[in-house]
Amino acid sequence: MSDPYLMQTLAQLVPPGSRVLDLGCGDGAMLAHLKSARGCTGYGVEINDANVLACVKRGVNVIQLNLDEGLSMFEDASFDVVLQIDTLQHLRNAEVMLRETVRVGRVGIVAFPNFAHWPNRLSVLQGRMPVTKRLPYQWFDTPNIRVGTHADLGVLAARNGLTVLDSFGLQGAGVVRRLPNLLAGTSVYKLAR
Repeated sequence: MSDPYLMQTLAQLVPPGSRVLDLGCGDGAMLAHLKSARGCTGYGVEINDANVLACVKRGVNVIQLNLDEGLSMFEDASFDVVLQIDTLQHLRNAEVMLRETVRVGRVGIVAFPNFAHWPNRLSVLQGRMPVTKRLPYQWFDTPNIRVGTHADLGVLAARNGLTVLDSFGLQGAGVVRRLPNLLAGTSVYKLAR
């Protein structure tokens, strides 16, 4: 995870000593931080070979798995917290994985780029897909297979009977609680069944 403020803010949502599953954990930076700063334990799930190796080098427990295949290997409430940080927009089965996140964990924390952030809206009004710090790719080379907004995730959570424990946006080094759909580049939701 390259944004230290995002990592710090999301880590504060994880209770100390939690058992954590990090879906799409990348190089394991978040789990390593949670282990050292919050006394957490757990596993990362990652598909990329280089990232799996980076996790091992960091001392992070990692399972190599394609998230589009689901989480059937985990029982209900196997973890206190399941993280999906910048993962949901890459998945073909995003709705299923959102439900799986709160099935496997007592709480799910989801963070993703908010496509409705005002600079993105301005780019679209000018006839172009946005390229920003949070969405750094051109439309033709993006790893994102979908885009969503802060408001969209709230609707999807309600549609799936999930409880929103908290939701807010992040922009720069600040939490955005007023108009996060418009004013935040990152959307954050804390969910439960």
